[in-house]
Amino acid sequence: MRKLLTRTTVLAAALACSPLLLAASPQQKAAPASSAATANARPSLSDELGLTATQRTSVQQLMKQSFEQARPQLQALRQKELAFEQATPGTSQFQTATNDLAQAESTAAHDQVLRQADVRTKVYNLLTSEQRTKLANLVREHQQQMQQRQAAPPASH
Repeated sequence: MRKLLTRTTVLAAALACSPLLLAASPQQKAAPASSAATANARPSLSDELGLTATQRTSVQQLMKQSFEQARPQLQALRQKELAFEQATPGTSQFQTATNDLAQAESTAAHDQVLRQADVRTKVYNLLTSEQRTKLANLVREHQQQMQQRQAAPPASH
């Protein structure tokens, strides 16, 4: 069975899930969620930081702009993936498609990191000094939790 969940989808998802960009819209907050999901769910980062409506809107606009900026590159990458999938291994067409795809993925990953850094910087600049302090504390707590999980012995069954 051929999966079409491609690297393009992963890149798009990674862009959309940048850690600082978890600002839920008021419509999302008002939407009912399943009780199992909400029982274990943490507040969104935007809630924990106490983002204002204006800040949330600005973050959403930054995300949309970043995604729109990435869209043509992701579409071109998808075309290169299709060419790779359709080429017959061992042919010159396959080798060309392989090289084109490798170069396009490398460029896309590089550009995505730069876009994320740009968006994170812009979002960080939207925060008040109090929100920046809260963010630093949350990041520190998260890092400590990750270290504790890595140090914990695996659960035996």
